[in-house]
Amino acid sequence: MGWDALAQWGEDAARVERLSGGVANDVWSVRVDGRLCVARLGTRSDADLAWETELLVYLDREGLTVPAPIPTKDGRRFVDGLVVMTYVEGGPPETKDDWRRAAAALREVHRLTRDWPQRPGWRSSADLLHAETGTRVDLRRMPQEGVARCRAAWARLAGRPACVVHGDANNLGNVRVTADRVGLIDWDESHVDVPELDLVLPGNAAGLDDDAYDVAAQASAAWEAAVCWDDDFSRKRLAEVRPI
Repeated sequence: MGWDALAQWGEDAARVERLSGGVANDVWSVRVDGRLCVARLGTRSDADLAWETELLVYLDREGLTVPAPIPTKDGRRFVDGLVVMTYVEGGPPETKDDWRRAAAALREVHRLTRDWPQRPGWRSSADLLHAETGTRVDLRRMPQEGVARCRAAWARLAGRPACVVHGDANNLGNVRVTADRVGLIDWDESHVDVPELDLVLPGNAAGLDDDAYDVAAQASAAWEAAVCWDDDFSRKRLAEVRPI
C-alpha cells in the first residue's frame, strides 16, 4: 500500500516534506487533522512495530517526551509499515547541561523499562556472545578477529541488569532540547540491552567514572560496528575496539 496507507489517518492527511535522518525508512512531515506530525514508512514486521509503538505509548503516558503514535481512524497504531507520530519540538543539544539533561532522560527510560520484553527478532550484546545473528547484526559477515574483539568488549558488561535502550542517543539529530524538556526521537534501533550502551555521550554527560566509561565506550563501539557492518563508519568504529 505504501504511502496510500496515510488515508487511514483521515481523508485530509497529507505529506508535507521529506525529513532527513531516515536510513532504513522513508520519513516525512505530514498533516493530520490540521496538525503537523511525522510519518515513517519502512519494512519492519507487524510484531516489531507493535513492540515499538507499545513502548512509545507507555513512555508518553509516563511523562517522557517521545514521538507518540497517533492511531488511525479505526484505532490502529500502524498500517502496512506506516506509523504516524506526534512532532517533537526542539533543537539539538548545544551545551554540557543539554547533554546532562539528555542523560537524565535516558536514565528515566532505563528505570521505567526494567524487565521489558526483547524486541522481536533482536539480540542483546549479551546474546551475541554466543549467537551470530539478530535483526541488523550478522557477525558471520565480520572478520573473525573483529568478532572476537566485539565479544570481548560486550563480555565486560555481561550479567548486568537489562532494560530498553534507545540505541542511537549520541546522535545529535535524535535528541530535541527546549528550555523545559528533552525529547528523544527515532526509536528505530531501540531494543533491550544494558543501559551503558546509551550512556556514551559527548563530554561524558552521564557522569560515568573512568573505568565505567571505558567499558561502555568499548561496548558501544563494538555494537555500532556490528550493526552497520560493513561500511566506512563501521570499520572506523571497529578500529576503536581494542585488540584482545
